[in-house]
Amino acid sequence: MAKYVDGFLIPVPGDKLDEYKLLAEKAGAIWKDHGALDYSECVGDDLDAKDMVSFRTSAGAGPDEVVLFSWIVYESREHRDAVNAAVMADPRMADMMSQDSHPFDCKRMAYGGFRKLVEL
Repeated sequence: MAKYVDGFLIPVPGDKLDEYKLLAEKAGAIWKDHGALDYSECVGDDLDAKDMVSFRTSAGAGPDEVVLFSWIVYESREHRDAVNAAVMADPRMADMMSQDSHPFDCKRMAYGGFRKLVEL
């Protein structure tokens, strides 16, 4: 069975990267506790490939921002829906749900659910 992936592209102020990392570590542990198969957060390093759309451009990142490319893997879309419902009901998420607690602007985060096409 092909897995299901939630993907994220997030511009984060460079001076808030450590704060973001702490938030991501806490969130990732909660997602894994509720059954996510993989939780990964990657900070951009080589983003401006010649003759291609830059991840910096796609994320709308400013000069003082870094770009995060992140994903969570599930068994299926149904599994994703169940895991996300459990995560949102988890009391450990309460402090992280406040807009004031985020080290980034949630409205600038790109998010989508994806069916895997190829898995080797």
